[in-house]
Amino acid sequence: MTSGTPTNGSHQRRALHLVFLGPPGAGKGTQAARLAQSAGIPHLSTGDMLRHALALATPTGLEAKQYMDRGELVPFPIILRLVRDKLQDPASARGWVLDGFPRNLEQARAFAEMLGELRREITRVLYFKVSDESVIRRLAGRRICRRCQSPYHLEFSPPKSEGICDRCGGELYQRSDDVEAAIRTRLRVYADETDPLVDFYRRAGVLAAIDGEQEIEGVKRAVDAAVAGASPRAG
Repeated sequence: MTSGTPTNGSHQRRALHLVFLGPPGAGKGTQAARLAQSAGIPHLSTGDMLRHALALATPTGLEAKQYMDRGELVPFPIILRLVRDKLQDPASARGWVLDGFPRNLEQARAFAEMLGELRREITRVLYFKVSDESVIRRLAGRRICRRCQSPYHLEFSPPKSEGICDRCGGELYQRSDDVEAAIRTRLRVYADETDPLVDFYRRAGVLAAIDGEQEIEGVKRAVDAAVAGASPRAG
């Protein structure tokens, strides 16, 4: 393992360096935002980093913009530089929660090397385990207002009138990537990329598997316990 790869006992560090992994619809974003707010540390996702870098017209952001303007994916080395910039920001001195990064084994190894250069270690990697059927149920029921972008869910937070936004009366629609066939494709890709990544962090001794099938409060308690190093579900 590289010097940036976490080792057993690293969760005793005072700063929280956390990685949240899980399939789309697992609830990791909700829990990452909640924990980051309570701990007073940044909640970081690569999408937000890109938008921030573009808004500030940073050198890395301008480089990324060239690819985005051509409709191409931003290369991983640029994404890694964005992550590095964020982790070196004074706002990240007390720690950070990385949401959905790294995405595969190659990225995890490059990230570990970068952390070694920065003399930092991962505190915990929280892996949100949710069945494919639960993910499909959560995502396929989502609807968005075309006018004001308010979110709804046909089962968990339905509109008062079918297909109509409570706030502005706009039409509700289903995003193309929330259709069941598209969700199943995303889940297959995710499993192919993530299974080796989960094993990588399990062998490093920092993985905590979280039962994402629970109610939100149950997931919250499991997350807090895992971060404190007391989770019975730890790797």
